[in-house]
Parts: sequence; C-alpha cells; structure tokens
Amino acid sequence: MMDHIPRLSEVLYVGLCRKIGTPTEVAIRRDVLDMEEMVAKPVWNHKGYAVIKSGSYREGFGFRSSDIDKMFWFCKFKLITDISQSRFYNASKYIIVVLEDSDTPPGFVRLRLLTPLRHKGTISCCVLFNGWDYLSSRLWRENIFQFRNKNCPSVENIKIHGPCSSGFYGSLEFDEAYCLATFPWPKLLGSWIERCQRYTWPPVPVLEKILKNECHCVPIGSKVNMTSDDLEWRLSFSQAEQQLVCTMNHTQFLCYGLLKIFLKEVINSGEDKLLCSYYMKTTMFWIMQSGQLRWCPNSLLDCFWSCLKYLIHCVYRGVFPNFFIPQNNMFINKVVNDSRESLLQQLYQYYRMGVSCLLLSPTLRSILEPALSSPYVEISAAEGEFMSVADLDICGMEEIFKLRFPAQHMLDSYLYFKSINTLSPLSITPHQLLTLQYCTAETLVSLAFIMTNSSSCCKHKKIYNLGTKICGMLKMAARLSPVSYFLYLALFYYRTGRYDKTVRINYITKQRLSQNLFLLKYTVDGQRYNEALSNLSLSRRMRIAWVDNVSLSVNIPYIEELCLEQNVSKKHGKTILFLSPFVIVEMLSVLSHYRMGNRSQCLQSLTDLQTLLLYDDGKYVPLHIRDISWQILGICQHVVGDLHGALYSFEESLRQEPYHKIKEATDFRIECVKQQLQRNEHMLI
Repeated sequence: MMDHIPRLSEVLYVGLCRKIGTPTEVAIRRDVLDMEEMVAKPVWNHKGYAVIKSGSYREGFGFRSSDIDKMFWFCKFKLITDISQSRFYNASKYIIVVLEDSDTPPGFVRLRLLTPLRHKGTISCCVLFNGWDYLSSRLWRENIFQFRNKNCPSVENIKIHGPCSSGFYGSLEFDEAYCLATFPWPKLLGSWIERCQRYTWPPVPVLEKILKNECHCVPIGSKVNMTSDDLEWRLSFSQAEQQLVCTMNHTQFLCYGLLKIFLKEVINSGEDKLLCSYYMKTTMFWIMQSGQLRWCPNSLLDCFWSCLKYLIHCVYRGVFPNFFIPQNNMFINKVVNDSRESLLQQLYQYYRMGVSCLLLSPTLRSILEPALSSPYVEISAAEGEFMSVADLDICGMEEIFKLRFPAQHMLDSYLYFKSINTLSPLSITPHQLLTLQYCTAETLVSLAFIMTNSSSCCKHKKIYNLGTKICGMLKMAARLSPVSYFLYLALFYYRTGRYDKTVRINYITKQRLSQNLFLLKYTVDGQRYNEALSNLSLSRRMRIAWVDNVSLSVNIPYIEELCLEQNVSKKHGKTILFLSPFVIVEMLSVLSHYRMGNRSQCLQSLTDLQTLLLYDDGKYVPLHIRDISWQILGICQHVVGDLHGALYSFEESLRQEPYHKIKEATDFRIECVKQQLQRNEHMLI
C-alpha cells in the first residue's frame, strides 16, 4: 500500500496534466470544436443532416490514441413523444415518427411512422408490425453500412460495430453512428430530471442547457428479447454526457482519464475485454452526483479508489445502472455468469493491492515511480498547470489545423460567411475567435478558386477582370491566417500566367519560412519563441509565426500540373491533397522560372527541392505526405527535361506511404517518361 497519499496524489495530478492536458489545454480543445460545430451547422442543415463529435477527442482528452466518434442525424425525420405533437410539423415535408416505450426494455424504444412512405431509403428500412410501419434498427444499420462501403473508398476495414459503422481513415480509427434525434426528451426521463434537481448536480444552468438539446435514438436493440430486437432503438444521451463532462473540475476530469488509462492498460490488458470506457464515465457521473467526495489535487488517489470500489460493487451485484435510466442494467447479456465471476476476481485482486495497483499500468508507473523512489520528492499541483506561450500555441495549432470547412460551391461559401457574420459579434474565447478567423481564411481561399474555375471556360480576359476581386480575397485570407497561406495567392498568380508575381510572392514566403521561430509540426525553439512573441496577441502570433500544410481540395482545380493527382486521389475517396509549404515554394519557383525562360534560377530551385526531399527527416516534409512530395519533384523534373531524374522521383513516390492514393497517377507518369525516353533513344539511332 502506498503511503503519503496526498503527496502522491499531487505527483499523479501533475503527471496526468502532462499526459492528458492542463485545464487550459482542455479548454482550448473544447473551444475549438465548439466553434467548428457552430460555424458548420448551417451548412450541414442545408444539406439535410446534423453532426456532433463525441468520444474522448470531443471531451478534451489529449491521448494520441483518441479515436474520432461522430453522430449523424437527418433533419427530415421528426421524432415526437406524443401523437399530439405531430401538428407542429408539415407531414408533406417531414417524416414524422413517434417513440413508443410502453412495451420495450428500459432505455429502448420503438419508432412508428405516422406519415406515408415516400422515400426509397426509408421504405427499405421499414417492417410491418401490428398493422403499422416501424423503422428496423437492423435494416437501418445494414443500409448505412452498404452505403458507406460503396461510396467511401478511402475507408478501410469498414464493419458494423454495435450501432455504428466502424473503420479506419488511414491510421485513424473512427465510429460513425447514423441516428435519429428526438426533441423534447422522452417522458421516461422525468425521474432523472427530478434526481438531478434533488442532488443539485448537474447545476441548474447546465441541466437547462441539456434539456434544450436533443437526445438520440441509435440503431441497436437490447438483446433481451431477440424476437423484437430488430424493432428496438437505444436512447443515447451523448450531447448531455458532453455537457456533464464539461462541468467537471480538473481533478474530476483527470480522475476520469485515470480510470480510462487503468481500464486500457490494466483491466483490459488480457483477451477478455468486458468493460469499456463508457462504464468509467458512468461511474464518474454516479460518484459525482452523490456529492460525497472532495475533488482536489491532493485527494486524487482517494477519488480513484472510491470509483474503483463502486465498479467492484456493481460487478458483485451484476447490475450496472445507466445514469439517465437506472432501470437499464448495462451488464445484461454482457457481464454475466462465468465472465462476471472472472472479472470480479480480477478486480478483487486490485482491491487487495490497494492504490498500488496503479503501478501495473506502464503510463501511471512512469509518473509515480520517481516519487516512490524518493520520499522527499514534492511537486506542487500548480506545476502541472503552468504552460509557456509556445506550449499553448502548439496546443492551439494542433487543434485548429485539424479543422476543415469544405466548400465545393458558392452556396457553401455563402453559408459559411453567413455563419461567421452571426458568430463574430458574440462574446467568445480567444481560441474560438482564432478558429473563426481560420475558417474565414479557408472559406475565402475556396471561394476564390471556385470563382476562378467558374470562368475557366471563358477567355483569359474575363479571368483577369475577376482577378482584382479574387486577389483581394486571397490577400485577405493571407492576412488572417498562417504564413503558408500566401502560397494560395502564388498558386493563383501561376494559374493565371503571372509568373513574375508568383516568384515575388514565393520569395517573400520563403524568407518568412526561413525563420527559426515557426511552429511547424511541434519543432520550435520554445525559449526564443516566448521571448520574441509572448507580448503579441494570439491572432498576430498565428499570422506571423504559424505554418500549416497547403491543403488542396480534390474537387477544386488549382493548377494544371496537379489535376491528375487530384482526380486519382478523389477516385480513391480522398478529399484533400496535403502539401508541405516548403515543397510548394520550390515547385512554383521551378515552374515559374521555367515559363519565364530563367533556366539557371529554375535549375537552382529544382536542386533545392531535391535536396530538401533527400535530407529532410520529417521536420519540413511530414513523412506521411512524402508520396505527393516526390511526385511533385518528378513533375518538375519532367517539365524541365530531366527524364531520368523524373523516373527516379516517381519510383521513389511509389516507395512512400500511399497516403494520398495516387499510385495510378504515378504509374501513368512513369509510363509517359519511359515512352519519351524510348523516343529519344530512337532519334539518336
């Protein structure tokens, strides 16, 4: 048994802050994702659906293994809890569905259609029961799976996992649940509301906010009555759970993270994985609502121990009550009989060890061992919460650069701008404002090239007439965003034949990229960065010292030289080409000097690009996007006539991680080079 629990609690608190995130880091992650959803909501609604992210990533955890969970629901479905509510909706416009919970297990409902069947997709998900059409959860899951499997070739190893379609985008695992939203909340949640009011947790403002949002029906049955399982849908409270997690103080949040780590590295380290992180979250909710613990850094181990005892108690009883609907025993058909006994023995073993059981986790052992080896090690909890400007900016950059605001048409751009205009006057956090700024720049770039392509079938004169407006948008985007956004202006100048301006923008961008203060893939001189930039505003730091990859949507042509790669990548389900700004700078320099007849400058830029790819270790050209980087070098070598060099570069592209799925484009270019080499040989003969 570990002694000096308060001292070790503070050590663990600081270690978990560094592993999971400080209060500021967690707030940044949540702020950025909140703003992304607020900006994109009108665009999603216009397309007929809504989206929320859920899971560890959405809750604010910094685990590198955090997966991406999303919930989608279709706006045309209106779920009601009482037939009298149907009068509020136009039956010719919406599919009205009534929830029935009178003859279903707790936490599950049936969905009966009140409107005639019109849509082919809905008809294929329906079954007849007691003279009425009901939505089948099984058919819904299967139809969604078939659609995703057919229309998303970039998704690998896709399968049905519970109510979700699960798979991989590259190395990133995801779960996507296509569900239906219900508002107001079902009447059976009345007892939960009363319990929250009685225990005063969550606080009244949070409870009111929860009740203003929807809850959802996800397509999975209870497994209790297999004969009617196809008709059952499970009630999901993902949005409410997000709000509850956000009410946690940081000790509570770290305790939740501690439980997740202990579950993954200790309890589920064997073959039998009976428990999931949702049980840990539910445990936290029950313990927090009881109000019996003091949640502060020096009591973190005591809080963990109380949660572990609650979990053991539930396994002993064979009953794990759902937080929202306690009558729903989440252990039914999951943790039963021999498996329950085995799990109980395992948990009792940890109980007998005391909190020393945490040392069974490699992550937690690395945090605690230094303090255990020396009884004099004292760490203040405040040490885990302090972050330099560089550290905070790395966190902000990491989160914001993950965002995408895809605009394929002018209407999409209009909806984004309308949303931005609505949100700008509101009282928002600095990182939400930065997210809004980044979204504005992204949308301006997309709109500029959409406008360019809308006139591409006309004469160059018309393109030049639009040029002033387009250049203005791209210059504004560059003033709002990271340094690398100047390259979109350079791409436009090259696209419209203004090679001298391309070279000038390239020169300015290259000068800025040569500085050593940049935040690029977390390689930064933190001390110099803090000294030089700590007095500047967050927005200004992003504009002058952040570097992002150049993102080219596969749906929007930018320059002719990369259209083949865009089309092939799109064919295989990719949506964006990610290009290192250091590669783009040299590519545009090679091509522009070649077009202007400046052979010496062209060859120098070509040499610089080749040297970059040969000797970079991933600092300037991330390893996962080197397929397109070698491809670009090959294209440049082919243009200037270095056929043997081009052949080598294209073959080197094939040896990289196939992140962009451009193998067909590479094979085509290799064949073209080989044919040209053969023609040259025949001419020599």
